[in-house]
Amino acid sequence: MLQAVRDYIKANKSGRTEVWICSDTRANDWNPESGRWQALRDAFQEFPQGVRFHLPFIGSRALVGRLDSDLLSVSDGDGISLAQALVSFGLDPIKIKDCQVSDDVTGYLEFHIEQGVLLESEDKSLGVVQAIAGQSRAEITFTGRARHAGTTPMRLRNDAVAGAAEWISEVESVALRTPGMVATVGDLRTYPGAGNVVAGQLRASLDVRHGEDAVRHQAVDHLLAEASSIAKRRGLTTASKMLMDQPAVNMDARLCTLAQDAIRGIGIEPVSMVSGAGHDAMILAERVPSTMIFLRSPGGISHHPDESVRAEDVENALAAGLAFLRNFDSCYAPPVKEQSTPHV
Repeated sequence: MLQAVRDYIKANKSGRTEVWICSDTRANDWNPESGRWQALRDAFQEFPQGVRFHLPFIGSRALVGRLDSDLLSVSDGDGISLAQALVSFGLDPIKIKDCQVSDDVTGYLEFHIEQGVLLESEDKSLGVVQAIAGQSRAEITFTGRARHAGTTPMRLRNDAVAGAAEWISEVESVALRTPGMVATVGDLRTYPGAGNVVAGQLRASLDVRHGEDAVRHQAVDHLLAEASSIAKRRGLTTASKMLMDQPAVNMDARLCTLAQDAIRGIGIEPVSMVSGAGHDAMILAERVPSTMIFLRSPGGISHHPDESVRAEDVENALAAGLAFLRNFDSCYAPPVKEQSTPHV
């Protein structure tokens, strides 16, 4: 398996390696002499981002039974549904139900680059993910009145951009004063979008993430109320639309401890982390005890041609993975029945 992982990493740049740990106490699947799980399979899933269909984690959704007819009907930009794409690829959507993980799967370990700068900033090679942050995404529209930029005095403007700019500053302030929170306004669309016109409308995205759902919800509620307050003071109106409310997902505490012990066992002190990005583990955790090991991301670059990983960090991750499996054996191996000696 180790060589297969190395070959996969050389051939792929998905930033992710996954190991499935399966157990079965039947005699033909358990080797008491080697003390190793025989039912061990590794799964490498592609395309978790869901760019084409704007539907992430398609494979993981199938594995937990959440790729239903509604999701299969989602279409790409050319009007091709996910179901049609699967058929064109030679697959049968009807058989997706057969992909669900079975009860013999006792654990899921995912390796992934951090996609951030925390590990690098602390000069650490590996981290263990304790939870995957919940996400709120929304669209906020500020509406004022479009007027000529040269003939409208500043005091008489109902400038949607100016109102949004004040609100964006508050988004940043909320995140800065809330430990563990990140908040982003990454997309702005102005209307009519001319350089010599005071914008009459602006649509802004909002992305808020935190490891605790209550803290995240409180921040989002505050920011939406603040948008309305700013708009009212500036003679604007606002409208908001929630696009996503993804709850935080805790990783399995026992597997997290095993991962930390495994990393310490190879002479590295792991960093305890909350992932701000979504991962397959957050979907699989519904059905399978899951955890993640993060690798350092040079420069924190992700989803970019310059994304990379250090070779020594990969070697450390592989060594930690093998140590994890050894630790897993000792914690989860079924007891070996001793054969009784017949009395003569």
